[in-house]
This record gives sequence, C-alpha cells and structure tokens, in this order.
Amino acid sequence: MTSTLTPATHRASFTLADEITARQAVDVLTEVFFEGDAAVAAFERPDGRWDVTVHFADAPDEALVRELVGGAAGPAVAEAVSFDLVEAKDWVKASLDDLVPVPAGRFVVHGSHDRARVPTNKLGIEIEAALAFGTGHHGTTRGCLLLLDHVLKSRRPRRVLDLGTGTGVLGIAAAKALHRPLLASDIDLPSVRVARENAAINSVGPLVRIISATGFAAPDFAHDGPFDLVLANILANPLRQLAGPMRQHLAPKAHVILSGLLTPQARGVTAAYRARGLVPVKHIRIEGWCGLLLRRAG
Repeated sequence: MTSTLTPATHRASFTLADEITARQAVDVLTEVFFEGDAAVAAFERPDGRWDVTVHFADAPDEALVRELVGGAAGPAVAEAVSFDLVEAKDWVKASLDDLVPVPAGRFVVHGSHDRARVPTNKLGIEIEAALAFGTGHHGTTRGCLLLLDHVLKSRRPRRVLDLGTGTGVLGIAAAKALHRPLLASDIDLPSVRVARENAAINSVGPLVRIISATGFAAPDFAHDGPFDLVLANILANPLRQLAGPMRQHLAPKAHVILSGLLTPQARGVTAAYRARGLVPVKHIRIEGWCGLLLRRAG
C-alpha cells in the first residue's frame, strides 16, 4: 500500500442550529475562499445540529473568518469558532488500521488488505478505506445491505436501480447476488468515476452501468425501467423530493430501500412515499440511522 501523507492543515470549526443556517454559512465561505485555498464541509449531527469545518492550506485570517461566519449565523456563533492545526498524517494507513471487514447478511464489505478474511460462503465487496463514506462502516450503508439481503431471500428482481450510488457498494452487492445488469447513478462526477473503478475491482464492471444524473432527469431511467427494486442511500430531504418521480419509475409490487435518514426523519420520509402508494414493509436502525423497506401497493 502506498503511503499517503496528508500535509498539516489549519482548521476552523463551529456548530450551527439548523440546515438552513449551515447552508448559508457554507455558501458565504465557499464564495470568499476559492478552491485550493480552503475546503468547506458541513455534516448533520444525530441531534439535528450541524457541524461546519473549514480546512486551510495556510493559516487563515481569523478575524475575517469570524466576520464571515457572523454575517451568516450571528455574533454568538462567530465568537465560538475554534481554530487549530491538524497534524500531518497518513490517513489511508490510519483508516486501514481502524477498519475491519463489515458483515451484512450475505455480504461482507472489506478493503483490499482483508480479502483473505472474507468467508467462502459470503459475497465480498471490496471498497478501499480511503473512500470514507460508503465503505460499509457507516450505519446507512450497512442498513441498506441488510435490507437488500432480506429482499433477495424471497425475490429476484429483474430491473434494479442504485440511485445516488456513491462508491457503488450497493449496486455492486446487487450485481454480485443477482448476476444481472443494473443501472446506477450519481449527481457527483468523481463518485461516478470511483464507482466504476470499484465495479471493475469487484469483477462486475460489465453488469453495473453507472451514469451521472440529477434525480430521475436522464432518459436512461425510462429506458431501463420500470424498476423492480430501487436502492437509494441519500439524505432525507432529497428522498422526500424524489418520492413522486420514483413512483413513476416503479414496476407493480416493486420494492424500494431508502436510507441516509436519521431516526427522527424516518416518519416524514415514510409519509411522503405512503402518499404515493408505497407501503412500509420493514425498517432497521443502526447507530442512530434508519433504513426503510417499502413496497409499491398493487
């Protein structure tokens, strides 16, 4: 394994009360600090608040950062911004030291360093640990795999869609279990590239066709559908917005697996799909995250 030593970076961190304020703060910071000067990230916490982190290659102007945050989120948040230095570290090696193969029903998600640890009666899915989200260690990904395993015990869906594929782990799992072509999509072009690489590594490259698309706004969905099974590990708000379009691309009695939901968000997402004729079948909770299995009525 090649060593990947990440240089030391300067970090600014703060917490906001809600998603709207977090988006405002991120928009302001990304507008002022150009790509290469800083990397801005925002993550929702289990309690509903949002953590915002900005990494700088060089020491930032702390007064300017506080001024920008204050303009978006108020003086109290600006005053609470913390600054520190993140030491240089081989993050890939550190990740590999911490990650172990993750079992999920018939599937085992693992890194290349753990190929030999996959039981012969399981389907191994190799995803490198450097690709943090989507390795299977996150509760949403593992929940989706467990629900997929549950569906496959009684059905063999012919037309499958992995919507918001990320690293490709769910589409790869379905292709390995079903030995059938399927469609996967992601709004993010780098994710599409990574998913294609992972499909090839897992010897299902010819089966998993991966496209770049926003929602269902590509002709590929109508061409490959209607789908008997949709896997969508995204986030609560996009999932609610996609309920109507997804219903239009489902075959009769199709199953839908949804994840990326904090447990308190599951009720609202379920209601959005129930209103479109999808009934809940099963749900699973892992580490504060919820996965939903629904079926199109009729």
